[in-house]
Amino acid sequence: MKVVITGGGGFIGSKLARALLASGTLGGRRIDRLVLADQAFPALPRDARLETLAGDIADPSFAASAIAPDTDSIFHLAAVVSGAAEADFDLGMRVNLGGVRAVLEEARKCARAPRLIFASSVAAFGGDLPHILDDSTTPVPQTSYGSQKVVSEYLVSDFSRKGYIDGRSLRLPTIVVRPGKANAAASSFASAVVREPLNGLAYECPLPPGTAVWLLSPRRVVDAFIHAHDLPPSAWGMNRALNLPGITVSVAEMIEAMRKIAPRAPGRVSFKVDPRIEKIVMGWPVRFATPRALSMGFKADPGIEAVIRDYIADENVEVS
Repeated sequence: MKVVITGGGGFIGSKLARALLASGTLGGRRIDRLVLADQAFPALPRDARLETLAGDIADPSFAASAIAPDTDSIFHLAAVVSGAAEADFDLGMRVNLGGVRAVLEEARKCARAPRLIFASSVAAFGGDLPHILDDSTTPVPQTSYGSQKVVSEYLVSDFSRKGYIDGRSLRLPTIVVRPGKANAAASSFASAVVREPLNGLAYECPLPPGTAVWLLSPRRVVDAFIHAHDLPPSAWGMNRALNLPGITVSVAEMIEAMRKIAPRAPGRVSFKVDPRIEKIVMGWPVRFATPRALSMGFKADPGIEAVIRDYIADENVEVS
């Protein structure tokens, strides 16, 4: 089978690619070709099954080169992150909405309706929210990024209804801990407040210690993408969008968990509130009840300390 990952050069996309190459199968079928589409790529394993394509997923001609008629499965992860989409409306609309349109239009040309997993976000929710959101909570996004994700979810559902694809949209929590440098995502602080201190670096957090986030680890989100793909269509029914399970953790709780692993690290954290980031993040939900996802076999992390220890192990971090 042929599998395509848009955003395949990103952190999660490349982790997903490595997991699929290691497994060698998806949905019980052997993976013969794995195509990664992105603008740049990290170091990747040498593998005859692996192909990389550099370009702009919102460009219909590039989308056509990535998603040829023989494509069986698509993971659409490519996106402009939240802070950048809010700062540059046109860019967010072109990539986040135009990109999903380009992908869907090519998917409907495939010889067989491909299975498509779309990376949505809990930024789909906002406004006047209940204390705990559940599967019946209506998305009312309060950012351009969230709006683009919700519109894309509806498109995935409608293309599925028409039989063009077999689509599934996963609303991702904040993914923690991401390695590397901070990016333009408003949620970037949630990884940086752990990552930088563990690496011996000072970090000025742009949000107060009590700020909570709904989070999921990189390990769990890769598992979730694969599990979502492998579930039969009957498991999804008419509702093709799903809130993934996660855990609610405050910045202060992240720091305390880090203290158990690297006692000196918390001393490297200071605070200076950035009103722009605070406005975006404070509009995000932080507590969910996810019975549907749990009944479908999706899993949350056991706790923030386990998330941090997994990050250290996966990224070979030498804590200081």
